Amino acid sequence: MSEVIHDLLGYTGIKIIQRPEMFAFSLDSILLADFVHIYAKTKKIMDFGTGNAPIPLFLSLKTDAPIIGIEIQDEVYDMASRSVTLNHLEKQIEIIHGNILDVHKIFVPSSFDIVTCNPPFFKVTTESNINKNDYLTHARHEVLITLEDILIQSKRMLKNNGELNIVHRIDRLEEIFVLLHKHHFAVKRLKFVYPKPGKPANTVLIEAKNNGSSGSLKMLEPLYIYQEDGSYTEDVLKIFRFGKK
Repeated sequence: MSEVIHDLLGYTGIKIIQRPEMFAFSLDSILLADFVHIYAKTKKIMDFGTGNAPIPLFLSLKTDAPIIGIEIQDEVYDMASRSVTLNHLEKQIEIIHGNILDVHKIFVPSSFDIVTCNPPFFKVTTESNINKNDYLTHARHEVLITLEDILIQSKRMLKNNGELNIVHRIDRLEEIFVLLHKHHFAVKRLKFVYPKPGKPANTVLIEAKNNGSSGSLKMLEPLYIYQEDGSYTEDVLKIFRFGKK
């Protein structure tokens, strides 16, 4: 398979190794990394299903805190590790080849301040259009892990009042809220993402606090991806330019 090295953002600051025939990092990952709020207490971050590590790489522009990325697929893990090395971030970012379901056996539970995850968006049903590419299937469909599995493991790894940050589809928002409540997460920040003005929101960014008290939810300004002419909005371009000197 042929590899390419791309700029993670719209400037020559962070590089990322990709294989187009497998999958490329999505805009959702960049939006999530931008959405994550780094607090004064933030000392340790974990990214579930890190893929080729776009979220840890972006977060390295926002914090000096150690970041752990977990990736189960062999070749994707290898690309992520080499992307970290390419950017000379080995002292801050560590990529672990492992299963999210086993992460509590690898690291001390209740020891992370933030968990991030761009999870598979689609449930597997008899009507599911499963891609023949295993890499895409595992990234998009709940074949290896479910949304509830992710919440359970997040709770295991987060400190009390630690924050889970996820990006997901609007059509699963009710289910997400039910599961967050079931596992004693309190939603603290919410941001809806719209493809363009006049179109319904299709993506949501959520910060939920582990064992947090109810109330004090902040509904953030919506984000529009494209202008009417199909070009990126200024808000998205600002994300691409994040950290630019």
